[in-house]
Amino acid sequence: MKDGSHFPKSLEIPQGKRTKTYRFFEMLPALLSYGLIIGLFVISWLSPTAGAIYLLVIITITLVRAIGVAIRTVQGYNVIRMAMKVDWHKRLAELSEPHKNFEQLRGKREWTAADYAKMEITNQGFSKNEFGYYEHIENLREMSVSPENYPDPEKVYNAIVMVAYDEGLETLVPSIEAVLKSTFPQQRVIFVLGYEERGGPEMEARAKELLKQYKNKFYDFLIVKHPDGLPGEIKGKGPNSTYAGEALLAYVKKKKIPVSNVIVTTLDSDNQMSPMYLDYLTYEFVVHPERQHLAYQPVALFMNNIWDAAPPMRIIATSNSFFNVINTMRPHLIRNFASHAQPLEALEELDFWSKRTIVEDGHQYWRSLFYFRGDYRVISIKVPIYQDAVIDRTLWQTLKAQFVQLRRWDYGVSDVAYVGDKLVNKKKRRMPFFKLLPKFASLLGGHIMLAAMSPIVAFGGWVPRLVNENSRQLLTYNLPQTVSTIQVFASIGLFITIIFSLRMLPPRPKKYTKFKNIFMVLQWVLMPVVAILYQSVAAFYAQTRLLTGHYMEKFDVTRKVVK
Repeated sequence: MKDGSHFPKSLEIPQGKRTKTYRFFEMLPALLSYGLIIGLFVISWLSPTAGAIYLLVIITITLVRAIGVAIRTVQGYNVIRMAMKVDWHKRLAELSEPHKNFEQLRGKREWTAADYAKMEITNQGFSKNEFGYYEHIENLREMSVSPENYPDPEKVYNAIVMVAYDEGLETLVPSIEAVLKSTFPQQRVIFVLGYEERGGPEMEARAKELLKQYKNKFYDFLIVKHPDGLPGEIKGKGPNSTYAGEALLAYVKKKKIPVSNVIVTTLDSDNQMSPMYLDYLTYEFVVHPERQHLAYQPVALFMNNIWDAAPPMRIIATSNSFFNVINTMRPHLIRNFASHAQPLEALEELDFWSKRTIVEDGHQYWRSLFYFRGDYRVISIKVPIYQDAVIDRTLWQTLKAQFVQLRRWDYGVSDVAYVGDKLVNKKKRRMPFFKLLPKFASLLGGHIMLAAMSPIVAFGGWVPRLVNENSRQLLTYNLPQTVSTIQVFASIGLFITIIFSLRMLPPRPKKYTKFKNIFMVLQWVLMPVVAILYQSVAAFYAQTRLLTGHYMEKFDVTRKVVK
């Protein structure tokens, strides 16, 4: 196993005392989030009219975002639906003889500007033709012209690194079985189960039972125990994934499999991939010559147990699912999240994943971006990997577990300091300033909006009147009604979300009657409460921890209870 000494220390998350610049950027998100709310009170106290204008600007931004969300939701849903109709196994097979299949699919005529225009359209998913059809033909043409830039699809291996803490077989087995149902040949799938020593003898017994059950169903099935208490590691998923990844690398080299031909997907224990995912992933891996500087992001949908979850958890799970659907339509903003894939060769250069953060998935994007000096991006794999909504043993435990999960996710705000520190330091930045600046602004703005927007929209309309009782101006007096009217228009996005959430639901279990569908609609009346008590409060919690220097360095595992 490597000691990671070749990975630049300047790209690692600092431990212990931070520099003044780093501390400034750690404090910045909380200062701005709290500042937005405090600013409303201060400005309204100085001038009710200015306070009303300040609020209306924020509300208008919310309205514009809601309209954008509605549009992107429809587009993203249609793209995913079309991508899932494609025979990716067939497309991948056609890459093995690119010249022959290019001539056959294109026909004898030369391509025109209209053909390329259609390719642009189908890439966005708005054509009635098969998704990505023209792009596929162009890929075949490029492979025909310069075959040396592309690996043989039949020699590409997929490795699955699934990590576990103390999950039961009822959670682990369906995730492994989902891989077995893949249309990609299992003789080129290496499955690695990384389990924690902290999980105790019960977890080790389960790992050995799974090894016995699945040893002969893949190219190989490996179990790797991650020792507890290794130096330089937090207690989290990143160290476990990295330890398993290093074991995978040693195994691949021992078997003399070309490292450059292996692509690694990291999974949580409850992740169930679409049967076409590995074929689609391999296709994208093959057709991009710059593949070692790419990551691949499927659509995470929290739908495995959505019918069994409590209403607040269903709202959060559905909202997070649609956020991921929307991101398929924003390739410039998409980043690693939860399950994602990266070439093994790139992971070897990167020393796999960070062992210093509890949000190793999102952080992997920034880590890779700086390591490859800005020459790095994430390709959207527009098919789902299904995950669990939060369910614990009791309702109270579930409510608590959901908050713990969200505050862990929201601790991704720690990347603001990681990126900001490099933005202002040319030697650390390793990429053009104006290429990084919009990425930093998007990262910072997203966390501020997540924390401050819901309480401002819910209660901000009353602030100018409450803090300045002497105000008799019509704008201030009618502000609550004005805000309510704007919220009605903004609710169009919520209405569209409800419609498409029903269409994306898995089949209703037989134990539930049709009345359950009604509750799936009525649950959305809780949306404002959930947005504030969970999403906003969890975001403020994470930002406050950074503000005060009380870092979150322990990965709180979300329990996966199967009903």
